[in-house]
Amino acid sequence: MSQPSTLAANNMPHAPYQAFADFPVQALMPFTQRPPVVFTEGLGSWLQDSQGRRYLDLVQGWAVNTLGHAPPEIARTLADQAGRLLHVGPGLHNAPAIELADRLTALSGLERCFLASSGAEANEGAIKLARKFGRKRRGGAHEIITFRNAFHGRTLATMSASGKPGFDTMFAPQVPGFPKATLNDIGSVSALIGPGTVAVMLEPIQGEAGVIEATSGFLRDLRRLCSELGLLLIVDEVQTGIGRTGTLFAHQRAGITPDVMTLGKGLGGGVPIAALLAKDEVSCFEPGDQGGTYTGNPLVCAAALAVLRVVTAPGFLPAMNERAAQFRDGLDALALREGGPPCSGQGLLLALELPQPGRAQQLADTLRERPGQGLLLNAVRPERLRLMPALNASPQDLALALTWLDEALRTPA
Repeated sequence: MSQPSTLAANNMPHAPYQAFADFPVQALMPFTQRPPVVFTEGLGSWLQDSQGRRYLDLVQGWAVNTLGHAPPEIARTLADQAGRLLHVGPGLHNAPAIELADRLTALSGLERCFLASSGAEANEGAIKLARKFGRKRRGGAHEIITFRNAFHGRTLATMSASGKPGFDTMFAPQVPGFPKATLNDIGSVSALIGPGTVAVMLEPIQGEAGVIEATSGFLRDLRRLCSELGLLLIVDEVQTGIGRTGTLFAHQRAGITPDVMTLGKGLGGGVPIAALLAKDEVSCFEPGDQGGTYTGNPLVCAAALAVLRVVTAPGFLPAMNERAAQFRDGLDALALREGGPPCSGQGLLLALELPQPGRAQQLADTLRERPGQGLLLNAVRPERLRLMPALNASPQDLALALTWLDEALRTPA
């Protein structure tokens, strides 16, 4: 299903209503740099700000909006579920949570599912599960080998598990037990394994590092090593899961099955939901070990089911892969002209590397403020632009993004 083209995006139904100065943004606790614009509406691949200006969005909430802005499938589902049941709490069953867990376990081949509210919460749960497994099955082993430049979330434990520069001192002291290996270097993993090791945890593609891929061979070597030594393989698919890389889960490209997998972002298509999935023999939580007020909230579970119905429908991922290949070809042509390498990533999680340091942020700022309509891109690194369109972005919108990027690249910095 294609999203509206540029023409359709001009038919957003609501008029602009406030200037940026009319919004009391000083009440917000500052935590990141934001441009002086307030977004009030979205449709498909397009956003609209408070002044009625439109932007072609290739960030989509940082790979969250699987089906774009305001997808009718999710809007209808939320309205229907809101009129039925919003919340019952984690101590009681509800139908959407049961159906979603059943669907995710069937799709993943992992028999148990814990539903959470964010990717960081799911990853925190995976860390707790691995440590509980180590205490019960591996004589108290608790160390989880993670990777340099990885990103697993912003709780204290997930920041400690991350290898993002600066995370080790931001809220020191760190949670111990996360030695760091080098991605795509199996020897660096083997060298860290000791009697205290219980698991290896990684992203199939390191998104925050600039869309750096774990090779299929490396993933297979990790699976083999973990199986031989009785270690858990934890795959963080918070950003890569739910079709983002062209397969439902990114690790499927390597033909492996992890022991534990986490999902988030695209699972809800814009609503906050995440999942921790694990093999039955690994699922050793006992009553009181894990929980959360919004665990399995029926409203967000219904939305996630709507996303899965679309993404797993016959023909959806093949059509997405066809559009992604055309988009990648266009990006690679730009990269070749600029003297950079081909873009990295898979599906519609891509990064364009530019030869000049700092060029990425300059381009992102320029394209956001271009005359007429803006283009939203993420300067994930000083030299890298990350592109995360909706999975059903139309060929016309992707072509338009390439045209505008081409124009900006031809303009001297």
